[in-house]
Amino acid sequence: MKMTSLLLLGAFTLANGNLWAGTGHQDSIERLQMSSEVLHALMTAPDKGIPEEVMSSAKCIIVVPNLVKGGFIAGGEHGRGIASCRTAGGWSAPAFVSVGGGSLGLQIGLQGVDLVMLVMNDQGFQHLLSSKFQLSGDASAAAGPVGRHASAGTDWKLNAEILTYSRAQGVFAGITLAGAVVQHDSDSTRAIYGRDLSFESILSGKVRAPKSTLSFMKAIGETGRAGTIAEVSADKK
Repeated sequence: MKMTSLLLLGAFTLANGNLWAGTGHQDSIERLQMSSEVLHALMTAPDKGIPEEVMSSAKCIIVVPNLVKGGFIAGGEHGRGIASCRTAGGWSAPAFVSVGGGSLGLQIGLQGVDLVMLVMNDQGFQHLLSSKFQLSGDASAAAGPVGRHASAGTDWKLNAEILTYSRAQGVFAGITLAGAVVQHDSDSTRAIYGRDLSFESILSGKVRAPKSTLSFMKAIGETGRAGTIAEVSADKK
């Protein structure tokens, strides 16, 4: 009798484990798709989006779709998103991130807010590779300029390691996001890559993008054509 109970318990645990793994993979795929949609929006709203000069200077892009809707403010949950960096061979494979804490200031209460963060220099890149850092704590962050072109009078190119934007109802706006912690999302990484991989290995271009991330890689490539962009490739396995 005890043996039968143990076998049933083991089967139940295994089934639930497989269900969790499947759900985790599907959630990660949906996040890739939503992030791709945000990237497409960057290209279709030039007058209300991120300036070309800023995009062409960015070393990395981090997209966290549906930030508030996902519980960033209410309930203490964190948002999850995707990061990619420029490498000698094009944009890196996607790295999965989680974002928690901090304050969205005037954006609190809005639903379906997307967050876009642009890493602008080597210091910001190194903070991202560390797998965990705090905005305006470890890494300096500032609200990014918006519009077709960045104003010559702004100092975004000199000071901020990371420029932050929010997107609600199709409009991008610079946003001050202080205190938020950005870190490696190990669960999503395992769900897509089959094993946990470091930020450094993914974002430095040492890991090829899985086939399941191809739509995101196409979207990041199209976005990058606002600046310098090499061809991206995806693993066909």
